[in-house]
Amino acid sequence: MRIGKPSDRPNVLIVEDEPAQREVLAYNLEAEGFDIARAENGEEALLLVAEATPDLIILDWMLPNVSGIEVCRQLKTRAETKAIPIIMLSARSEEVDKVRGLETGADDYVVKPYSVAEMMARVRTQLRRSRPTAVGQKLEYLDITLDSETHRVTRAGKQVKLGPTEFRLLSTFMEKPGRVYGRDQLLDRVWGRDIYVDTRTVDVHIGRLRKALCQHGGDDPLRTVRGAGYALG
Repeated sequence: MRIGKPSDRPNVLIVEDEPAQREVLAYNLEAEGFDIARAENGEEALLLVAEATPDLIILDWMLPNVSGIEVCRQLKTRAETKAIPIIMLSARSEEVDKVRGLETGADDYVVKPYSVAEMMARVRTQLRRSRPTAVGQKLEYLDITLDSETHRVTRAGKQVKLGPTEFRLLSTFMEKPGRVYGRDQLLDRVWGRDIYVDTRTVDVHIGRLRKALCQHGGDDPLRTVRGAGYALG
């Protein structure tokens, strides 16, 4: 399964070489409403992340070829992937191993065996930090409020009507105000890499979003950064 499809559901990449554990995780995450991609080894994981950025990675330490620790190290040293939350799985329970995993860049460390309920809670905790709209949180920026559960947007208390693409664009911007997103990054996040869209299409939808946000008055909250992309604020 590709993980670049535009969706309001969080994309989780499971990197686990034991088929039974991989499928148990996938089954429970899909039941919770997540889109899932699977990798059996570190090389495959790096290729999948290069194709389309997941919202979260569950990464086993002991993998054939490229270890989970090395995958984590590589992803956390790259500007385009360092913000992806990584939950490290390992049978190693010693404190020194946990410290090593976290120092390599893992955002959480789970010792095998673990309960499914605990894993689901840890996944949602990480997503609340990295992609709050994906877990139904309400976002606010200045006088703009976005409710991802009801798909309602208001500005200064007045409803703002947005199309699905404009809503996903605004969600992306509101999750990280001030961050500059390039056109390719927005294409990946909002449209997905399974669909061919010309980069100029991004500019068209940014224009529509700006018009909608200013329909009741107020300053344009979106900022164009020449040669780089767009940002909120």
